[in-house]
Amino acid sequence: MSRPRTSRRLALALPAALGALALTALPAFATSSPAQIATSKTNGVNYLKSLQAADGSYAGSGLSNEWAFSAFAATGTAVVDVYPGGDTSKNARTVYRNLLSTAGWPQASPVVTDYERGTLNAYAAGIDPARVSDSRNLVANVYSYWQTAEAGYFGPSGNFNGTVFAALSLGGAKTQSGGKRVPQALTDSMVTRIRANQHVDGGWTFQKGEGNPTVLNSASDVDMTGAAMAALCVSGVPSTDTGVVKAKNFLKSTLVSGTGAFNSLYGVNTSSNGWGVAGLNACGFNPQTGDFLTSSGKTPVDFLIANQYNPAGGFKYQPSDTTPSAYSSIDALRAVAGGGFTTAPPVPVTPGAPQWVAQPTFTAGTATKLALTVDDGAGSLKVCSVAFTPTGTTTTLGDVLAAATSGASPSGCVTGVTPSSGTGTITAVNGKANSGSNTWKVGVDGSAFAGALREKVINVGDTIALRWGV
Repeated sequence: MSRPRTSRRLALALPAALGALALTALPAFATSSPAQIATSKTNGVNYLKSLQAADGSYAGSGLSNEWAFSAFAATGTAVVDVYPGGDTSKNARTVYRNLLSTAGWPQASPVVTDYERGTLNAYAAGIDPARVSDSRNLVANVYSYWQTAEAGYFGPSGNFNGTVFAALSLGGAKTQSGGKRVPQALTDSMVTRIRANQHVDGGWTFQKGEGNPTVLNSASDVDMTGAAMAALCVSGVPSTDTGVVKAKNFLKSTLVSGTGAFNSLYGVNTSSNGWGVAGLNACGFNPQTGDFLTSSGKTPVDFLIANQYNPAGGFKYQPSDTTPSAYSSIDALRAVAGGGFTTAPPVPVTPGAPQWVAQPTFTAGTATKLALTVDDGAGSLKVCSVAFTPTGTTTTLGDVLAAATSGASPSGCVTGVTPSSGTGTITAVNGKANSGSNTWKVGVDGSAFAGALREKVINVGDTIALRWGV
């Protein structure tokens, strides 16, 4: 997502704190043992900790190191336990949450991948992405990029990674209790688009392929194949699915026997390798056995660890490099640790630090957003972010739907509701009325659907799904 190319990766300087450790000898190639993986994780975590700024931050201008949070979580390290100089008030989670809460984040002209990146890393850090603050709901931010004319795509369809990372973030960032956050109809629409973009060779690229035989018959990319297959699997597609198996076989076809590396479109490198392994991890495929153990006895994990400086812990981008890359180290460590593209936050060891932080209520008078889907049961799914200003610590379904008639992005999510005021059962939405046992029902944060009442209480960050049917 907003994928940096080689020049940007190589521009990342080695932190001075690592000094001479950076050039410590690399290990010899060998199939990685549990002990070697454990050492790689320990040293990698220490390297990522060295990237933290004195103010506790990881995110900033240019290429952001906040992706470190997904790697920390994969290794079992709580982001709230990462702080500079023993100052717990500057822990990485608190600093990141404060950044996400500012009106100026992420940038003057944001794109959907900004919010998807925020969702994945907030979740890994133990920040409920729908409840970052009283004004910031990252799930609603992602919803606002739904493409009404091309249902299932998020952001311009030509930038296909926006849709892949929508599936990764909306499917991967579960509720605090570990439940599915978004409705199945939305998940299905994204899965359909991801399938439609799979190339003949079994993989994907960042370029939209749907409806374009030239693109679909072109060579795939290891990076995007890892991300897209992970998106399918976090969406509930089984590892035995034909599309997932084709993706696995594509990755297998790119293996370099002598090193275990994937031969990417960008050449052999640890970032592409990390994304490929993350896809395998997300789908439950072991990257160290079977199809991914070469005839020379090498695996993709071997390749990653062989390009890690120890004990300094950073990873090179390409084998010929002489210094580690922060971005590549994040990609590689997350993969070595067995992670996909995000991981539920570990329980912190810092005394008094909770596993999760979340805004508890609306703040009256503070503008905010909620994520809403409207499924008419006939294949017309509407997805939007609803902007409104609450008057209390909670609101009602009726008030949210009223706000959606004029404050939805994209517009047209809700054009009318019956009754339009008061309390009681909602009998029609967008002109479609209840009919016998087919009625409008509502679910929140993946809960079971129940009769839609105007007075239903809606809390801060609730992901609301309306559905017409039995």
